[in-house]
Amino acid sequence: MGLNIACITIDCADPAKLTGFWTEALDFTIVADLGEFVFLAPKDARGAALGLQKVDEPKERKNRVHMDLSADDRAAEVERLVGLGATVQGEFTVPGLTWTVLADPEGNEFCVSERSEMPT
Repeated sequence: MGLNIACITIDCADPAKLTGFWTEALDFTIVADLGEFVFLAPKDARGAALGLQKVDEPKERKNRVHMDLSADDRAAEVERLVGLGATVQGEFTVPGLTWTVLADPEGNEFCVSERSEMPT
């Protein structure tokens, strides 16, 4: 198949505000700032980019699509992300996997789990 995920886009009220959070959270860099759309990418240019797109309507419900991030130490990463401005929404466990749901400063949900628990 010829498709790859090039960019995951988050709708938001203020792309500039979220740029600071997501560049620190993911250790990404700004690759294009078009004002109402900002592209962030991994510093090593490997993997999908993250887009922050200005929209007028506020977030009102749970995201239908979200990012699942993994870390060697989930608890430490969650603490670091909260320090950057994320809020913990809950922690969940199913056999073989535990994850924490967080929200970025505009309320967009994402999850963090242990890297060792993620299926490959």
